[in-house]
Amino acid sequence: MGRAKYCVLSERASRIAEKHLGQSCAVMQRLVTTHGHCPLAKREYRPFQTLATAIISQQLSAKAADTIERRVLDLVMSFTPIGFLEVPFDALREAGLSSAKARYILELSKRVRDRRLDFDSMMHRSDEDVISELTGIPGIGRWTAEMFLIFGLKRPNVLSLGDAGLQRATRLLYGDSACLESVGKAWRPYCSVASWYLWRHLDA
Repeated sequence: MGRAKYCVLSERASRIAEKHLGQSCAVMQRLVTTHGHCPLAKREYRPFQTLATAIISQQLSAKAADTIERRVLDLVMSFTPIGFLEVPFDALREAGLSSAKARYILELSKRVRDRRLDFDSMMHRSDEDVISELTGIPGIGRWTAEMFLIFGLKRPNVLSLGDAGLQRATRLLYGDSACLESVGKAWRPYCSVASWYLWRHLDA
């Protein structure tokens, strides 16, 4: 018997998610109408790039993270483990990465290169098992692992309670006293899609 493969967002599942969210509350209905179809299911599967980008984005605004990511992309040419390992540490720093983030991405690169970290095997593991493995890597905390679940593995029901953007959007949309965890119960089992709409609201 083959290993179980956990649910991922497909185009069909995304449409079902949007309908479910629109029925969950007036706020979500408005967000779905305003921002249209959620594109998470269309994302190309690039696990290393997704995780490295999440590390770059830690504790930064979206604008600042995008700027640094572009500089790093210009530098490494190939957003792969080998691409990073061929670049001097000081060059990564000059591109805008902090010393800590440069070390974290280089350590991640080594683990992927040496096959100590196997992204494909994560397709057959639960969200919490994936988080447990990733948070054992230096520089990867729960938030970074959750971003990988959403944008890398395209898991449909991830709600990152520690995400400052989601917390802010929840207060803006549902009231100053609104709690992300409580409000998010109505979004299950499509919290990842709901999160995309909240982030999109902030971007807009």
